[in-house]
Amino acid sequence: MTATQSAEATSARPPSRFYTLTEPGRAMAEFASFVALRPAMRHLPKGDGHGVLVLPGFMASDRSTRPMRSLLDSLGYHTAGWELGRNVRIDNARVDAMKQRVDDLYKETGGKISIVGWSLGGVFARELAKMMPDKVRMVISLGSPISDDRDHTNAAKLFEWLNGKNPEPMEAGHFTGLDQAPPVPTTSILTKGDGVVHWRGSVQHPHPDTAGQTENIEVMASHIGLGVNPTVMFAIADRLAQNEGEWQPFEPRGLTGLLFPQSSLH
Repeated sequence: MTATQSAEATSARPPSRFYTLTEPGRAMAEFASFVALRPAMRHLPKGDGHGVLVLPGFMASDRSTRPMRSLLDSLGYHTAGWELGRNVRIDNARVDAMKQRVDDLYKETGGKISIVGWSLGGVFARELAKMMPDKVRMVISLGSPISDDRDHTNAAKLFEWLNGKNPEPMEAGHFTGLDQAPPVPTTSILTKGDGVVHWRGSVQHPHPDTAGQTENIEVMASHIGLGVNPTVMFAIADRLAQNEGEWQPFEPRGLTGLLFPQSSLH
């Protein structure tokens, strides 16, 4: 393969139309699996009571993250939704409101919190951790477009129609350099079957300032189903259960390894 062909193969582009069209059906199957396996999920790693803020994806609300938050509550975490309605408009007031949610949960639980963000919510999670690293313990993003190139997602035109090409926070110097991980342990959970954000747009590349505390976990899931996919729940529970200051990369063991593809992410 020539250098030109290699560049074309990895250039930003939306996901396959096949994956996009099959998103609803696959997500329904994942939710059915979540419901069926919910009793068994009580055996997932238990939490230490620290706060976990969960941010919804573009056009979604706290309702979409309710199953995940309910599970994490049952595992011993103190979860909270963002309580800001639908994730549609992005302006400075909304960023300030999210920062306040971090601050409130930090004070309420008496320690650093983790932030789990789904899709666009994961972008917010990473940026909040950059702004408030002293209050954030860990970030986990699910199928998030963590690239400055919006061509990785087929929701780019709708996002720009609602927010403009340069939303207000960007003019204030935020939400640039999205590919740079925050200075806290950060996990990007992604799927090559994503029908909304091309998986390449969710790959986290190591940064000199965050060496040794960033990772990518590939799962078999749809984009819409990431918040209820049982395998994703396993990965999230495993990540959150680590002691503060003792973060290590994800290493599925035994039969568990069969649930997580080990394909190349380059």
